[in-house]
Amino acid sequence: MPKREPSKSLDLALQGGGSHGAFTWGVLDRLLADGRIDIGGVSGTSAGAMNAVVLAHGLRVGGREGARQALRGFWSDVGRAGGAPFQLSPFAALFQHWQISGSPVQRLYDVFSRLVSPYQLNPFNLNPLRDTLERHVDFDALRSSERPRVFVCATNVRTGHPRVFRNAELSRDAVLASACLPVLFHAVEIDGEHYWDGGYTSNPALLPLVAESDPSDLMLVQINPVERPGVPSQAHEIIDRINEISFNASMNQELQTLALIKEALREGQASGESYAGALFRRIDGLNLHRVEAQKEMAGFSASSKLNPEWGFLERLHDIGYRAAEQWLAEHFDDLGQRSTINLLGDVARVADVPGLAEREDKS
Repeated sequence: MPKREPSKSLDLALQGGGSHGAFTWGVLDRLLADGRIDIGGVSGTSAGAMNAVVLAHGLRVGGREGARQALRGFWSDVGRAGGAPFQLSPFAALFQHWQISGSPVQRLYDVFSRLVSPYQLNPFNLNPLRDTLERHVDFDALRSSERPRVFVCATNVRTGHPRVFRNAELSRDAVLASACLPVLFHAVEIDGEHYWDGGYTSNPALLPLVAESDPSDLMLVQINPVERPGVPSQAHEIIDRINEISFNASMNQELQTLALIKEALREGQASGESYAGALFRRIDGLNLHRVEAQKEMAGFSASSKLNPEWGFLERLHDIGYRAAEQWLAEHFDDLGQRSTINLLGDVARVADVPGLAEREDKS
């Protein structure tokens, strides 16, 4: 009987991106199928928050296989709820372009939504995800559990600051707040404050996950393309690219913070016994990883994030599954040993910090 490899612990940071969250479902499905990965904590925003709570619920009730079944059940329900608000043309569906930006209904709504708010367009605040979450997640059980640690981020409308909901604060409304696009839904009220999509401020929240979870390895599951070729010229293309840049900006800012703290620690400039000191020590030993499919995901317009057709969700799942499979084949042995991305180099490109690009992250 072959010797079973020991499992390795990993934290997960899950980006938001509407129906593109099915890519993350595929990544999670492959990690869970592997059997060598233990998930210590998970941070998610918007669709990433939904994946996070469904994953945590499934792990709690049925281990890895229970989590796989829970995620498939959730996304199947999303696909059945299907009938996207902006249907694909038969031509686009036939050639699997999966874009809805050319739909006449979408174009009409795009103009209309800039003139009329969701409080007028959707006065009863209908949201099909409300019931879907209730069917697939036992929030009472999650609030009483500490494993895995879950962090869900939303944006406070009044202050513009991120609000991170931890296990004891998790609820259906916290997840809906994290996924509340202000042009589609009413702001979600929780304890007298109102919240919009967490992607505007933390997509996803990294620092609480690093500070409060145990594993020394953090994997970012990145949905939103960092780069796109060319310059958008059509109105909807410009708006889509602005949204992509905005939803990557908060993540880039947190990565920059992590990189600069690690550099300060390496040079002996940061210490202390406070919460910040503990955070710094955790960051000092942090190994950072990323699963993405930049080329494939850049092939879908941002408008396709509003397309929940089951065929599209399955395709995204398969792209994510293959991306995770390739990552495991190339980097499983690196877990617990080293980062598989050059964090300082990434920050140098994002933040244009002189001198960092040539310095490899040795952690």
